[in-house]
Amino acid sequence: MKALRRLLGLAEHRFGFGGFGDSQHHATTVIGDGMRLKGELHGAGPVVVLGRFEGDIVVDGTITVGEGGYVDANISASTIVIDGVVRGNLSADTNVEIGPTGALTGSVKSAALNASSGATVKSEIWLERTAKPEPTA
Repeated sequence: MKALRRLLGLAEHRFGFGGFGDSQHHATTVIGDGMRLKGELHGAGPVVVLGRFEGDIVVDGTITVGEGGYVDANISASTIVIDGVVRGNLSADTNVEIGPTGALTGSVKSAALNASSGATVKSEIWLERTAKPEPTA
């Protein structure tokens, strides 16, 4: 399976495929190339969008919009990775990462934002670090 993912360019670190068969991780949900979904997506674990999705997404985990993927949705997740096209408002607990083929139109609220050279970003951005615990004496 790892060889097939490498052949197709679906690197585990980028798409979160490492959880198959591991009881401590959730299986990856994939909306494949050529698939179109409308509605609400709620759950835990990694999600990869290679097709089209329209609606709202709330995920306790990482959502990755792969190259060629298109999402028109408000997204709330732990981490959001964009290599395709996203239109909507994003809220990430830890990080929003926009790859060189990624395009974002909408607002971002996150602790961190990384945009690669070549990425397209048309956005309002709120970066808020989580409060560090006060040192105890």
